[in-house]
Amino acid sequence: MKRKMSNYLMWWKNLGSEKMPLLLYGARQIGKTHLLREFGATNYKNAVYLNFETETILTHLFNDSIDPKKLIPKIEQYFSTQIVPGETLLIFDEIQSCNRALTSLKYFCEEAPEYDLIGAGSLLGIHISSSDYSFPVGKVITKIMYPMDFEEFLLESDLAILTDTISACYVSNSPIDKKLHESLLGLYKEYLLVGGMPLAVYNYFKNDRILSYRDIQKIILDTYLSDMTKYSDKSQSIKTINTYDSIVPQLAKENRKFQYKMISKGARSSLFGESIDWLIRADVVLKCEKTTSGNIPPNISKDISAFKLYMSDVGLVSHKSNLTRENMDVFDNTFMGGITENYIACTLACNGYELFYWESGAKAEVDFVIVINGKIIPIEVKSGKNTRSYSLNSYVEKYNPEYAIRISERNFGYENGIKSVPLYAAHLI
Repeated sequence: MKRKMSNYLMWWKNLGSEKMPLLLYGARQIGKTHLLREFGATNYKNAVYLNFETETILTHLFNDSIDPKKLIPKIEQYFSTQIVPGETLLIFDEIQSCNRALTSLKYFCEEAPEYDLIGAGSLLGIHISSSDYSFPVGKVITKIMYPMDFEEFLLESDLAILTDTISACYVSNSPIDKKLHESLLGLYKEYLLVGGMPLAVYNYFKNDRILSYRDIQKIILDTYLSDMTKYSDKSQSIKTINTYDSIVPQLAKENRKFQYKMISKGARSSLFGESIDWLIRADVVLKCEKTTSGNIPPNISKDISAFKLYMSDVGLVSHKSNLTRENMDVFDNTFMGGITENYIACTLACNGYELFYWESGAKAEVDFVIVINGKIIPIEVKSGKNTRSYSLNSYVEKYNPEYAIRISERNFGYENGIKSVPLYAAHLI
């Protein structure tokens, strides 16, 4: 499957003398391992792959010394292969399972920059928050990876040929053909169900698979719950699981601001704040913080007293909420609005935006506020074709942004300073 992260990896490979080891991280099951092994096989003479989680014996190679001049011969001997600078890709996978391997990246940067080395990790944020871990600050290039976005999903479909057309319409604000528009909206609704976990996507498009995409989603969710239990004590893990389970009900509310009382009676930040931090560090949830101004960057004007949480994959939201093709049309607008918001949050995060929403005295709320080329741009999200909005109009009247974006089922267009973007084109923002 085609992943846009491949372009970033190629950029990194071509950095030349400025290249440092790359550290790729993100949630489990998003395709990091497959991507790196495929990248190594396609762009190098050979790749040497070390997985510290499945082969714990590999940690012994790092026991005596993490000096690259001593490590490289050991790795070569263990794998019976030669590691040649510029021709071999070294992959340290699940690097969080070997602290000394993580620390060694510093010395590869300082003393052996000629080697192409990529470390990859799941739950990396959980492990490096421990005092036992030494992170090579300033000695690695870090990059977060997310599940497949809608464009990557589209590339696996029969409508893949439309990617350039969608992009052209986005740039020109010109409506796409009506029939194509309806077909793309239909595929978008399928994406809401399937999400972007690569194995779920693969099984969705391969009709001969024994496991359905929903089976895969269940396995992934079980894996996440297992991690919550494995990597924290019993008391904390129960809180973390309850917090995670509350996200879908939070999204089903008209006001999707996170409320601790929806976790359990008497819940408050002092009891569940650590659980939220765990979920964020594990990359299984996205945090969207409140901003109160449209005149200064949202990261400066944020209000830490209020926030929203989204799951990192919209397909997992649909699975946990029992959304299906059959019942999608009967779910009320409030609930579908929450799922649609989650989809946009994932899309914006995948494109590198920090997530903020704007609220003014509980009277008006704009779903997202991002910075594009130095401009503060409000984004309103609608799950259907009804685009009336008091909140966006209030924001525009108060701050007069260069333009605003409205994402909905409507076709491309531009009117009264509002750029209309169909739901299937949000990845172009």
